[in-house]
Amino acid sequence: MGDVLAGIHATWEFDSDSVLIRFERGIRTPKLFQALRERRVPHEALASVTLTPGRRGTVVLHAVPRPGADPLMEAAAGQLKDTCDPYRLVLPAERATLAEYYADELRAALTATSPADEREPADRYLVDPPPAPLHFKAYDGKASFDGSKVSFRWFWTGASSAKWKAGDQRFGVPELCGVEWRSPEVFDGYLRLLRRGDQEQPAQADHDPAAVVFGLGYGPVHESLPFAAAVLAAVRTSGTAPALDTGPVPVPVMASGRRDPADIAERIRHLGELHEAGLVTDDEFSAKKAELLAEL
Repeated sequence: MGDVLAGIHATWEFDSDSVLIRFERGIRTPKLFQALRERRVPHEALASVTLTPGRRGTVVLHAVPRPGADPLMEAAAGQLKDTCDPYRLVLPAERATLAEYYADELRAALTATSPADEREPADRYLVDPPPAPLHFKAYDGKASFDGSKVSFRWFWTGASSAKWKAGDQRFGVPELCGVEWRSPEVFDGYLRLLRRGDQEQPAQADHDPAAVVFGLGYGPVHESLPFAAAVLAAVRTSGTAPALDTGPVPVPVMASGRRDPADIAERIRHLGELHEAGLVTDDEFSAKKAELLAEL
């Protein structure tokens, strides 16, 4: 096609075999888009294309990725808000006719690549992951990834006694079989590395030396999600992970028993910060506080 369609926060450039998505860097642009900058999406990485009415006089052109085609969306596991979905292009409603034209053109290109009934989950990643090196500050430590290993360096102000006893951690990509990312926009968000073999991992991320936990201002989506996607892609590429269509990798857990009172106090303090910031309601604060106290 070779045409360009400019929307709100992004511009799509249509090539003969792919769509190049360029994200704006303006102050109103979601930080995840700014972090991604641009992404080239091959037609074979897409399952379908839709055009639907949006909010406040807009329309939304949505290129739906095939499961298993994009490590970013695989790591996100459906947790991204619509406003942060890199496959959604929002346009003013007066451009609906033009958007429909490009939607039809893109559908035709997908059909030429493969019929709809053949666009099953991809057996490999078709969209490039964010490049390493990557790093971000979690609530209890700093996470770094250089392309071959992941390092966790604990903060004395946030790490649990279990993590301090284990010491700073380093994991080579061949040691891993996957990544589990829980959005920092929900309480108890974390990034957990799934380890190969029969090694047991604590159910609670704040006790797991192979995980970092998020907090207010720590591990935001635009930093932790690209990190998770890059690690996941490296694991898949290394050939150490199960095939993409085998389903989610179960997380081995061990009974946690009673938690350290110091850890409980720290989590309650963190919960109080979320409550003061308006990110947790009064009822949510009371319920979660009672749940934490019950673990003593």
